[in-house]
Amino acid sequence: MVIPTASRQGNRFVEKPRKSVRRKGHAVTIAEVAALAKVSPMTVSRVVNAQGKVRDDTRERVMRAIRQLDYTPNLAASSLAAAQHTRIALIYTDPSGAYLRELLVGLLRVASRTAIQLVIDYWDDLSVEAERKAARALSRKVDGVILPPPLCESRTAVNEFVRAGIPVVAIASGRFSNDISCVRIDDFRAGKELTEHLIEQGHHRIGFIRGRPDLSGSARRYDGFLAALHEAGLETDAALVQQGDYTYRSGLKAAEKILSNRKPPSAIFASNDDMAAAAISVAHRRGLDVPRDLSVVGFDDTSASTMVWPEVTTIHQPIASMANAAIEVLLRSIRRKDASTRVLVDQVVPHRLVERDSVSSPPKRR
Repeated sequence: MVIPTASRQGNRFVEKPRKSVRRKGHAVTIAEVAALAKVSPMTVSRVVNAQGKVRDDTRERVMRAIRQLDYTPNLAASSLAAAQHTRIALIYTDPSGAYLRELLVGLLRVASRTAIQLVIDYWDDLSVEAERKAARALSRKVDGVILPPPLCESRTAVNEFVRAGIPVVAIASGRFSNDISCVRIDDFRAGKELTEHLIEQGHHRIGFIRGRPDLSGSARRYDGFLAALHEAGLETDAALVQQGDYTYRSGLKAAEKILSNRKPPSAIFASNDDMAAAAISVAHRRGLDVPRDLSVVGFDDTSASTMVWPEVTTIHQPIASMANAAIEVLLRSIRRKDASTRVLVDQVVPHRLVERDSVSSPPKRR
């Protein structure tokens, strides 16, 4: 391990490395992790045990230090011993493949550090009754549940878990229920910012591919789109708005309809990266250059946004960090489940606009 020290050069201090005096083979301590991350040992403990409030940037700094030092928490400690017997379920069904990969990476990374047991359950187009039975069966096996889209807003599943006293955290959902916690971004603000970016480039006729109609996040992204158009004094053409369901195939169909319009748009806002990649494919098939003839933007910043040409301008949704936050919220809920008051969390994590090569000014402006 290398520990930084400071020396004076002129009127300034310069950090330089010096070798640690720690004996070879000596286990890394929590104090060494704290020193490298420039936080207190208590903060490191909170990150490892998913307890208390820790800022996102601080948590990331601590996790980097843990990985750099290859720190292994003392599983004999009571908090981690309890975590070792904590089973948390992730339930998914037919989501975006790229989104699921990001979510799984985040969950597995946190699970390996906190010693929890992660249970993966796949619900494939279950009926309401089958979903109810699956939730009841799972309630007898786990201590907490994470629900990503689209199950994050399944009232059937949520009601069954709440009735069984199982803490639930929904990822990427609005507060549609007062019985569960949520970890999400501000979809309205993100949708508005992405639309404003297109307008700033000179686009006044913009198509929109909507996400699943049963998810509040889809509606909020579209509302943000409409708000940006309204503030810019632009009208909405209903013919340029098509329904998708977050899959690549639905994006193909929606983009075909939008680009078949007698007066096609100069840009398309797709509600996720899979549908944005599909829109680019349709444009290429029609002989259109992206972004010279058509600009395309996506949402989520998954691997799908960088596996097409050109790479997609998108909104970065910190999916792995959201998974980390979801587990923290669940562990706090599980450890206080005997308390008289249950604390619910609505945690909004920051997003950011990622500019790539799929957007330029429309042809007329050039």
